[in-house]
Amino acid sequence: MAAITGTSISLPAPSRLLQQNQASGMRSVSLSIHRKSFPSLGLQATPLRFCVSCAAKTETVEKVCEIVKKQLALPADSSVTGDSTFTDLGADSLDTVEIVMGLEEEFGITVEEENAQSITTVNDAAELIDKLVEKRGA
Repeated sequence: MAAITGTSISLPAPSRLLQQNQASGMRSVSLSIHRKSFPSLGLQATPLRFCVSCAAKTETVEKVCEIVKKQLALPADSSVTGDSTFTDLGADSLDTVEIVMGLEEEFGITVEEENAQSITTVNDAAELIDKLVEKRGA
């Protein structure tokens, strides 16, 4: 259970929070916390929303964006962000394979076929890369 004191929120260990979502393959946990009303001050209760997310490192996302732009021959001024999907950027299945191969070469990793098929966004790729690089270093 979450506890609120002033502006801080204390939560149980992240592994306990994430445990419920592991079966569904989700990588984030959201919970809503409701504050009490303070009628004497004229303040109404407003819900707070707290979200824990396992995000990729910023530098990994930026590097993946560069590689995607290069592999898809996108103009330098095109907008590629972590939320960009390969299909929205005009990639077909062959382009996606080439992107994965470029990522493998750049980061010195090997992406298994089942993992490669689950990559649809730049963030997906960056998160997988961080995981594989961490695993390789261990």
